[in-house]
Amino acid sequence: MNGKLVALIIILGALFSGFLLYYLQVYYFYKEIDSLDPKYEIRLLLKDNGAYDRIKVSQFIGIDADSSPLKFRGCFSTDVNNNYLKELYVEAYKPNPLTAPSWFECFNAREIGEAINSGKAIAFISELNVHSGVDRVIAFFNNGKAYAWHQLNEKYTK
Repeated sequence: MNGKLVALIIILGALFSGFLLYYLQVYYFYKEIDSLDPKYEIRLLLKDNGAYDRIKVSQFIGIDADSSPLKFRGCFSTDVNNNYLKELYVEAYKPNPLTAPSWFECFNAREIGEAINSGKAIAFISELNVHSGVDRVIAFFNNGKAYAWHQLNEKYTK
């Protein structure tokens, strides 16, 4: 009987630890963000002088976490034309949207990545080294939807 009690305690402890780890990774550290915060300003890197140009956005929804610089995700609308963007701004090198938690429904990394690869969306550099070795990238669709995320830059991808 003693061995069964010890096994039950170990199993319950493992289940609790697994649930706690899942909850911390998927829910606990994330916070909703506001695009009005200067830290999350939506802007793009200009080709000609390396300065940043702020773009007008609407319907911004975003999440971030202090636990990792890669947890930022944002969804918004804009009326900027993709041909106009190509002329003025620096396109992202190897854009790779990272998955978001399942509860953040507006951001589907697989669909965004497929759209970029097929040419239905274009990705641009929003901010270089927003954190050391991490760039902010934004993908723009022709329908006015846009999606932002952080990804590792060449400092860590060589």
